[in-house]
Amino acid sequence: MSISASEISARIVEAVMGQKLAPGARLGEQQLAMLFDCSRTIVREALTRLAARGIVTVSARRGWFVIEPSHEEAREAFEARHVIERGLIRSAKRIDKPALRQLKAHLQREKAALKDSDIGTRSFLLGDFHVCLAECLGNTLLADTLRDFTARTTLIAMLYQSSHDAAQSCEDHVQIVAALERGDTAAAEALMAAHIGSVQSALRVPTATDPLAQLRDALAPMQTGPAGKAQVLQPAARKKKKPSTDDSSTYLGALL
Repeated sequence: MSISASEISARIVEAVMGQKLAPGARLGEQQLAMLFDCSRTIVREALTRLAARGIVTVSARRGWFVIEPSHEEAREAFEARHVIERGLIRSAKRIDKPALRQLKAHLQREKAALKDSDIGTRSFLLGDFHVCLAECLGNTLLADTLRDFTARTTLIAMLYQSSHDAAQSCEDHVQIVAALERGDTAAAEALMAAHIGSVQSALRVPTATDPLAQLRDALAPMQTGPAGKAQVLQPAARKKKKPSTDDSSTYLGALL
């Protein structure tokens, strides 16, 4: 049975949430078509959908890539999660027993993943908790929205080298569910706000730099050396260019 564009999109989002696809990873249409044994038309449809959802981007000359969120986009993503997730809890009615069982089962999988060495599964489950919570609170539309925002904040955490502790995230989730179980939505909302805030504060976002630094160095005035020869003023320090690690096959292979 041929795979659909929706299924390919879902697999790519799962790979992002599992930290198997890094920010800026190239998504070649032909490679994806080979991996999923489908036409490039289906792949292109899947990628177009993901572009509309803000997960991938396309360049006319270079192809498709996983997004690399800017500082401003990172801030907006966390602000959006604050509004959505706090509002979701605030407007929720008392959670029923089947939903509680589902959430507690998810927490057990999180705890098991913390003891395992599979970072991908751990990352996916910690992010998927927020999707699961929205589903259990009866809002599938917001669950879909949160899946995209969670994928984006996973990329942000990878890009800005988050130092947030996975065990602490799991404990935060446990406390949120406990508050919901006892019917204390105000406490659950406060715990969610603190949780999202702590994840955001753990990002190592670099301080603002001089946007003209590179151009300023290039156009620095010339100095005349002892022999009357012009010498270009060298920048005080240059960053060494890291060898390219963009081997898309490494990431794409993890999808299967």
